[in-house]
Order: sequence, then C-alpha cells, then structure tokens
Amino acid sequence: MQEFLQFVLRQLVEFPDEVLLTKEEQPRKIVFKLRVRQSDIGKVVGKHGQTLTAIRNLLNAAGSRHGQRAYLDIVEDEEPAR
Repeated sequence: MQEFLQFVLRQLVEFPDEVLLTKEEQPRKIVFKLRVRQSDIGKVVGKHGQTLTAIRNLLNAAGSRHGQRAYLDIVEDEEPAR
C-alpha cells in the first residue's frame, strides 16, 4: 500500500524528491502522514478536494482487502514565529 501511495503522490507533485510519507500502524488501522512542499499541497488536494478524495478512496479499498482501515493525513509544517 505504501509503495502504491508513494508512486501516485510522486506523479502529482512538482518536487517528487521532497515527498515524505510516514506510516503509523495501529490495530486494524494504518495512518499515512504526508509532507510535501507548501506549493505542492494544492496539487495533492486538487480542485474542491477531488484528487485527495480519490486517493483516499483507493487507499481505503486497498486497506479493506487486508482487513484494515487506511487513512491519509496531510501534515503542514508551521512556520517559525519571528
């Protein structure tokens, strides 16, 4: 699942080398946390969130085949206070 997700996300963004995908496993649940460059977040989310919704649907379908729930969260880095 992680390899598939990484492949799809790298195709969407302008800076594929900066895609950082981490996985947290819990009983019957996997949470993927995505970090991308600020300018690439819009490409992952898509118009009205349609791209992100489609990715999450594919992820849920893949997870259900393994008897698990799969989630994708986009983590935004907070800019340091000045």
